[in-house]
Amino acid sequence: MAIYREKDVFERRNAANDAKKALLEKYKARPAADDPAVVARQAERKAILEARAIREAEKEKLRQERLAREAGEKAEREAKAEAERLAAEEAAQADAKAREAEEGDRIARLLADEAERKAKRDARYAARKARGKRMPPSANYG
Repeated sequence: MAIYREKDVFERRNAANDAKKALLEKYKARPAADDPAVVARQAERKAILEARAIREAEKEKLRQERLAREAGEKAEREAKAEAERLAAEEAAQADAKAREAEEGDRIARLLADEAERKAKRDARYAARKARGKRMPPSANYG
């Protein structure tokens, strides 16, 4: 079994200094900005960014075209629905006018029938009155 030993201050300080030196060496060892590998990497990154910008522009263009097409289709659907609604409304108005005219004809027929019945009744009444006003036979010799 290993025994855990705590590092003292000097060992920790030396370890930190060694880590700092390693980082400094790593920084110094990196290639310069004019190194062909660095330039190639930068050119590659630039090409990738340009390609990404082109793809995004194309995607945005397609999205705008799709939105315009959808807006046109929506306007067409709304115009068609409006035309159907107006046609249905006109049909309902025509139907209402036809029902109203039919009701007016029915009322006119009822009034004509009633007037005819009244005329027949008045004729019967007048005939009855005329029969009732006949002079009795004894009244003629008077």
